[in-house]
Amino acid sequence: MNNILHKTFSEVDLNDPFFQSLRADYPGFDDWFKRKSEQDAFVQYDDNNKIIGFLYLKMEYDLVDDVTPNILAKRILKVGTFKIEAHGTKMGEQFIKIITDYAVNEEADICYVTIYEKHNSLINLVQQFGFELYGTKGTDSHKENVYIKQMKKITGDINKDFPLINLNSSRKYLLSIYPEYHSIMFPDSILTTEDKNIIKDVSYTNSIHKIYVCSMESVQRLKYGDIVVLYRTAENSKNAEYSSVATSICVVENVKDQSEFVNFNEFYNYACKYSVFDKNELYYWFCKGKCKAIKMTYNSALVKRIVRHKLIEDIGLQRNQYWGFFELTNKQFETIAEKGGISNLLIN
Repeated sequence: MNNILHKTFSEVDLNDPFFQSLRADYPGFDDWFKRKSEQDAFVQYDDNNKIIGFLYLKMEYDLVDDVTPNILAKRILKVGTFKIEAHGTKMGEQFIKIITDYAVNEEADICYVTIYEKHNSLINLVQQFGFELYGTKGTDSHKENVYIKQMKKITGDINKDFPLINLNSSRKYLLSIYPEYHSIMFPDSILTTEDKNIIKDVSYTNSIHKIYVCSMESVQRLKYGDIVVLYRTAENSKNAEYSSVATSICVVENVKDQSEFVNFNEFYNYACKYSVFDKNELYYWFCKGKCKAIKMTYNSALVKRIVRHKLIEDIGLQRNQYWGFFELTNKQFETIAEKGGISNLLIN
């Protein structure tokens, strides 16, 4: 997870200026922090080793009775502390992904977070990904709003449903991506043989949204809600049979054709935050003509990557077809998800 580290509270410098606002908002914060000394947290540092992001998660069970109304569910994930120093790299989305991945792994029924009304950007972020205003916690100047996300609820809105993958009425496809772009754009899908230092704190790495640019005419058939299996092609000189792999599952938001943009600047402004391609590369695609920008949500990395040989021999994909982009049957997709170790809780 690039420069997000898994640490115990005791390993974190409580005197870091990052915690000053939390100290002001929550009386007794220092004592609470010290009591959590052996608990785990997710911490992000900048290049000067200063904290710019902190996330603490805790599982609760059956009843949460210090919020109004009470939360009733078998397994409840509490987002205990969630603060980021915004710096234009979409790190908030990476923390949302950590929260939802954790919830899926723990089979949580509900996630909840408490936020003061003044934190508008954080409220907008959690609401974008399905947290809904539910109730309140505390009183007077320490009153917070409570936002909950029901982890098994499908609304039909791709962002609010994230990371759930809705199989109903969606088509499934395989989409190839070159190795040099794959893992810096889809960091949870990096191969064990790759150098982890290629993962940086940049928007196209951190974001849940991704934009992939190509010139394949056939991708125009992609529609909102369609499901894409990402296929990392082989590196130069390596045998594709055993080094090309299916790595990830994404859900399509839209596909824009180059003709929908008035000029390159409009195209660049659309793609730059979520695309791994830099300005020169995007200009190359634009000048080449007929390029397509596919916007997707990055829902899950396969726990077990599936090499081309197994995709053909075990799942039934056709060896001689064009592997840049093609449609999968429901059975093929379901088998990829199963053999890839995707949690059943993600597939609806």
